[in-house]
Amino acid sequence: MPAAGWRPSPLARGGETSIGGPGRGVFVTVEGVDFSGKSTLVRHLKSIFAGPESGLPGLYFTREPGGTPAAERIRGVLLDPGLEMEPWTEAYLYAAARADHVRREILPRLEAGQSVLCERYLHSSLAYQGAGRGLGMEEVRSLNGRAAAGAVPDRTFYLRLGAEERALRGREAGTPLDRLESAGDDFARRVEEGFEELVLGEPGRIRALDARRPPEELAQEVRQEILSLHRAAPGGTV
Repeated sequence: MPAAGWRPSPLARGGETSIGGPGRGVFVTVEGVDFSGKSTLVRHLKSIFAGPESGLPGLYFTREPGGTPAAERIRGVLLDPGLEMEPWTEAYLYAAARADHVRREILPRLEAGQSVLCERYLHSSLAYQGAGRGLGMEEVRSLNGRAAAGAVPDRTFYLRLGAEERALRGREAGTPLDRLESAGDDFARRVEEGFEELVLGEPGRIRALDARRPPEELAQEVRQEILSLHRAAPGGTV
């Protein structure tokens, strides 16, 4: 549960910050459409931050949907290509997984001074369910207001990748598609448009990166920005 004195607030937009307090950790997320290279980037970051010379060896890596036993169970339901569900059912399941994840892992670690990197988070819900499923981004933001308990990232790294390159990577992957990956080109286009709208609306929080660049190069750039955020945090040193 959140530490004493925590006050949940509406999910922030633009340059606002909902997490505060001396000694807290830095919260960053990695976002993007399917096949944009999120998992590859995170794998390189794990390697970079694994050693004592990394500058931030205690960085905690997690993912959504998932991150706790209950949320991982929900993940299996959400991504099962053999299941059909209503868009609002999907949105509520993502919010339910997030509520457990935030309260059991993300907030306690941040309040204890540990920094957290999450692969997918709130912006995926806004883009996939809000824009992709047509539920409305503000409606999905409102749904997640209580689920996320005010835990808004200090920085979101959005991997930008065009439709042709995404399709090529999807074919080259040669792995079975999950339920959202198989939702079709029109759905993927709406998701991309949703992400781009978020980038325009939150320029102080979301950092768009060209996903065509080598992942090693992207990882070093993200590392430097994470360390800068840590230095700028109250009580932060590197």
